[in-house]
Amino acid sequence: MTKPNSSPVPPAKGTRDLYPDQMLRQNYITKLWRDTAIRHGFEEINGPSFEMLELYTRKSGEGIVSELFRFRREGGDDDYALRPEFTPTLARMYAAKAASLPSPTKWFSIGPYFRAEKPQRGRLREFLQLNVDVLGGSDQASDDRDAICVVVDLYRSMGLGPSSLKVVLNDRRLVEKMATSRGLEPEHMQMFLWVMDNTGKKPVEELLKQARATGIGQSQVKIFAELLQDLKAAADHPDKGTFDRLFPDAADETYLFDQNRLFEELGIRDWIANSITIARGLAYYTGTVFEVIAEGERAIAGGGRYDNLIELFGGPPTPAVGFGMGDVVLGLLLDDKGLMPQGKELIDALSQPAASLRPEAFVVAGSEDEDALIEPLLANLRRGIETEGFDGKPWSTDRYTVRPMHARRTYKTTRNLKKLLADAEKQHARFAIVLHGPDKVQVKDLDTREELVHERGDFSVDPQIDAYVGTAIAQRLA
Repeated sequence: MTKPNSSPVPPAKGTRDLYPDQMLRQNYITKLWRDTAIRHGFEEINGPSFEMLELYTRKSGEGIVSELFRFRREGGDDDYALRPEFTPTLARMYAAKAASLPSPTKWFSIGPYFRAEKPQRGRLREFLQLNVDVLGGSDQASDDRDAICVVVDLYRSMGLGPSSLKVVLNDRRLVEKMATSRGLEPEHMQMFLWVMDNTGKKPVEELLKQARATGIGQSQVKIFAELLQDLKAAADHPDKGTFDRLFPDAADETYLFDQNRLFEELGIRDWIANSITIARGLAYYTGTVFEVIAEGERAIAGGGRYDNLIELFGGPPTPAVGFGMGDVVLGLLLDDKGLMPQGKELIDALSQPAASLRPEAFVVAGSEDEDALIEPLLANLRRGIETEGFDGKPWSTDRYTVRPMHARRTYKTTRNLKKLLADAEKQHARFAIVLHGPDKVQVKDLDTREELVHERGDFSVDPQIDAYVGTAIAQRLA
């Protein structure tokens, strides 16, 4: 009689067993993800954890198959794959209901993903990921900022600062323009972007060898090498003179630097860096691309603009931008920085109230003159006001004198105030904030129909003064 094998079966390589303590840690990360996305006006969705294999080959070609966990039901004819990312599912879901969705559509999702690759520090075969996307907006620059502001507030909520990490921005259009001006042929552009994206991960000569192996001629590979050398020089000396000298036929700073003034107004300029060397190798990116680079880690988040992808899945032409952030490398970073709560502190942090699903503030401009006040006010409402001199842990209940809140804006083009307030009610907002000037702000409680009045006069958008509108709303909510 054969003796049964009593040795334990180990977990699959590149996966994790999450016991209660580890589950609490993961829940802490997902709570921060969910709370921040909700406060920025994003709504949660999800999709299946496996899809038809065609969903991925349609976007990336047959070459992606080796990177997937794929399977076929016994006796069946259909090929499936565990999802390696969410963007194709997102595109499919949006395309199916595009005609009935708002403009812009702001969605986020949190779920497991699977990649058939060699496990290493910060990268497993199964992991949890946050995805945040803005689809169908009419102002692409504003949508890019929407996504980037979520990134910054996420790390701020975790206790990280701009000295620890940077959101590094580039624009694929500028890179393509520079490459074209040097004589790079259009059919080799995607390979060049792939090589460019991998220069920090593999030796350049090895990457160029791989490019030659695909049939690209020596003259084009030489352009690859010269471009990489000059891009590095431009990154090492990011002044306009260097840029103009190296790329005189493509010296257009508009792509890279137009947003910096607006990031300044939103109070996040210190978090942003521009780098001509960021490429993001995926073929579907069309414009802005960005990565979050932390000390001692590779990119811990990344994303960009993908304006042609929804059409690929049967939807209408749809501008879109989004990013993904995994929990594995983020957990390592928080551990390294001493920013992951333990024991009772972890339980207390998870026991704090979640972000309100109901918008607490809804901001509209009384006239076109006040439009510029909307985004800075939203940024302040969403980040709250930290207690003066606070130096405790980020999960402390003493951190804020005015806690971060769920704040939205209208995207309607009408100037009819009655219609704008109707939009606030349709989105179930508690308070409507009407801007008539920086120090002339009207606040209406949409539940009681009562208008809030400050004892010293009008409310203000300035968080530094007594009559700050965010303080008034926070007091009423409390």
